[in-house]
Amino acid sequence: MSASEIFQPFFVGIFGLAAIWFGVVVFRTSSMVRSALALLFSMTAIGAMFLAMEAEFLGVLQIMMMATEMAIMAIFMVMYMMDPGGMEGMDMTHQKYASIFAGILATLGILAVVFLVEWGPVAEAAHPEEQTRMLGIEIMERSMLIFETAGVTILTAMIAATAIAIERRKS
Repeated sequence: MSASEIFQPFFVGIFGLAAIWFGVVVFRTSSMVRSALALLFSMTAIGAMFLAMEAEFLGVLQIMMMATEMAIMAIFMVMYMMDPGGMEGMDMTHQKYASIFAGILATLGILAVVFLVEWGPVAEAAHPEEQTRMLGIEIMERSMLIFETAGVTILTAMIAATAIAIERRKS
């Protein structure tokens, strides 16, 4: 048994628990900026899980995209939120009992699927270089129009939100 076979499940588990923990912290803090940072750490832990599973391209892509996205989100929160620092004890949860019930129901459903479904043998994944090549073909061929359309749509929304938020000056 090689060292990677021993440590890989360990690190995937550690990063998975970190992702869950920071996901909980997102909703437990009263500061929008701290919430954005906790979400960044949660998404970075997911990227680290990809790295631990030897999907290097997806791991680095996840970390780079989330770092940029969360930085932009934190900037917009500071600009537009009434209390971005959370000094006034803002409660960021809504419909607490319904969401707790939905979370428990979803957890029970997921656990039922995990333990009651016959999963069959574990599939062998392609070598990391082959995974990256196949992903590149997918992105650059079949899904190119979808990615380009999503990018232009997001950019247009950001420009429109900024244009609407800018206060007009009287000449």
